[in-house]
Amino acid sequence: MYSVKDIDAVKALVIGTTIWGTGGGGDPEVGLKTLKDDLNANRDLRIIDVKDISDDGLIVSPYFVGSIAPGVKANRKVVVSNPFGLAVELIERELNRKIAATVATELGGGNTSAALHVASLLNIPLVDGDLMGRAGPELHQSTAHIFGASMAPSMIVSETGNVVFIERYAHIDDYEALARYVAIISGGHAAVVDTPLTKPLALQAVIKGTISKSIAVGTAVTEANQKGIDPIEAVRKTLDGWLIFKGVVEKHEWKNEKGFLFADASLNGREKWHGHKFRSWIKNEHIIAWLDGKPVVMPPDLIIFLDQNGYGITNDKLREELEVSVIAAKAPDVWRTERGLTFFGPKHFGFDYEYAPVEELVISK
Repeated sequence: MYSVKDIDAVKALVIGTTIWGTGGGGDPEVGLKTLKDDLNANRDLRIIDVKDISDDGLIVSPYFVGSIAPGVKANRKVVVSNPFGLAVELIERELNRKIAATVATELGGGNTSAALHVASLLNIPLVDGDLMGRAGPELHQSTAHIFGASMAPSMIVSETGNVVFIERYAHIDDYEALARYVAIISGGHAAVVDTPLTKPLALQAVIKGTISKSIAVGTAVTEANQKGIDPIEAVRKTLDGWLIFKGVVEKHEWKNEKGFLFADASLNGREKWHGHKFRSWIKNEHIIAWLDGKPVVMPPDLIIFLDQNGYGITNDKLREELEVSVIAAKAPDVWRTERGLTFFGPKHFGFDYEYAPVEELVISK
C-alpha cells in the first residue's frame, strides 16, 4: 500500500488517467479539483494491491454516469451536495456490510478521481487497478460481466435528489437503460456506487496495476515537458503504443443523444501524413478509427488524441482546427477474448467487422 501524498502525484494521476480515458472517463478538471480538496482536507489518498484486501473485504465501484457532451449540466436545483457520500451510506445499509476498498470502474480523469475521492471520504484505500483498462461509454464495458459478477446491488444518487436502489436487473441492457435514464432526468449525470465484489471475484475481474501505470504516464508527460523532450513520444513509449497520425481536426460533428455524446471527427494529415485522412467515431470515447477509409483501430483497442504537450484531449473539448497527435495502444487481453468482444468488439457498436488487433492493422498500413 502507498499514498498519493502531494499535488504533483495527484496531477500525474489525473494526466495519466485522462490519456488512458480515450477521450472520455469524466472531466479531468473536476477530478483534479476534487483530489486537491482531499489533500487540503488532509484526507489519506491510499492505493492498495487487490491481493492485500482482507479475505472478507467488500469492494465497490463509484463513478458518474451520463453524457460528456458540452453544455450538459444539471440545470435543476442541487439538493444533495455529496451524492457519492449518500450513495455509499445507503448501499452499506442495504448490504449490511462496510466497504473495505473502492475500485475505479474505468480509467479517466473524472471517474478514477471519483473512486479515489470516495475512498478518502471513507478512510479506505483505492485498489491499484480498474474494471476496464481504459474508458468506455456503456455499463456493458465492465470486466464484471466477463467473470459472471453482477453490477447490482447498485445505488444511484443525483445532485437533484433522485435516489434509486437497484437490487437486481434482468439484463445488462436493462441496467444500462435504468442508470442512463436517471442521469438524463437529473440534468445530465448521476453518481453511482455498484459492482460489489468479494475478494475472490475482484482477483479475477480487476485489471491490475493500472493506477500505478497511470501515474507513470502522467509523470512521463510532465518530465518530458520540463526537459524539452517530445511528450508525444513519451506517451507512446510509456503505453508501448504506436503514433498512427498527426493532423488537424477538419470536421467535428456531435450530438447529445440518449445520455451519450455521439460524434464523428475527421482529420487532415500533417508531416508524414500530409495528404492522408483520419476519421474517428465517438460514443463518449473514441471507439473505432479509419485511415484513408480503412480501419486502423477497432474496439476494444485504444485511440488516444493528444495535444502538442502530450495531454489527453477529452471529446467535449475537441474542436475544428485543433492540432492533434493520435496514439493507438492494445486493450487488455481480457477484452480480446470471445466473451470480451461480445461486450466491447466492433459488432457490439454496430460495425460489421471481425475484430483485428491494432498491432496487425498498424503493421498492414
